[in-house]
Amino acid sequence: MRKLILSTDKSIGERIKWNNPSFYYTGELKEFDPKEYRRELIVCNLHKGRIMLVLPSGAKVKDSSGLLEGEYKDGRRLIVFTDLNDVKAKEKKLQSIIKQWLALVDKV
Repeated sequence: MRKLILSTDKSIGERIKWNNPSFYYTGELKEFDPKEYRRELIVCNLHKGRIMLVLPSGAKVKDSSGLLEGEYKDGRRLIVFTDLNDVKAKEKKLQSIIKQWLALVDKV
């Protein structure tokens, strides 16, 4: 999953945030309130039997694939994977969502 996310665009970096693997936009951004999490793309939430990808600002993406789940007031959306086969089956949809998110980033 790491390789899939990182291979989507060269401007995606990875780190540990909130005690989990996370991915973020590495480029320059216009000024913003850091509580808005505009740089954060995906934070992994690891559970036994599933992996949830949390997109802190995922509500900005217009997802017609049905991959994004949840309607949270803070703007986050989720993607749930149950195993490697599930990841492979959703690979193209995930990359499409990541590309849409990157297009919405308020870059300098």
